[in-house]
Amino acid sequence: MSLIIRPYNSEDQEAVIALWKDCRLVVPQNNPVADIEAKMRFQPDLFLVALSKARLVGTVMAGYEGHRGWINYLAVAPDLRRRGIGRKMMQAAEDRLRALGCPKINLQVRRSNTVVIRFYQSIGFADDEVVSLGKRL
Repeated sequence: MSLIIRPYNSEDQEAVIALWKDCRLVVPQNNPVADIEAKMRFQPDLFLVALSKARLVGTVMAGYEGHRGWINYLAVAPDLRRRGIGRKMMQAAEDRLRALGCPKINLQVRRSNTVVIRFYQSIGFADDEVVSLGKRL
């Protein structure tokens, strides 16, 4: 499969949100438009999209605050999963984070999402034996 991975641009917004909805990444507490706008204000070059034959088929949002890298919104079109797109998206994000001097990447997955946990384990991620806490502002 021919795949182009490049930074997000504003013309991608509709297709990105549709993909996130197809992948069930849009939940009531996440406003996808606001999340995209926030990312475009901070490290927009770390928001990547994948295209195959002009179709947007993948996304990944990475970030680095000087201590740890983070991954959000990794999404692959449901009909194209298990073809290496997620792996390639993660490699592109890792390459960019590594170039910034990032020593470690963190991400969060709901414990019930065992398929995604197995995917991340297959590309080298492991349970850090930590508790993730959050506070909505």
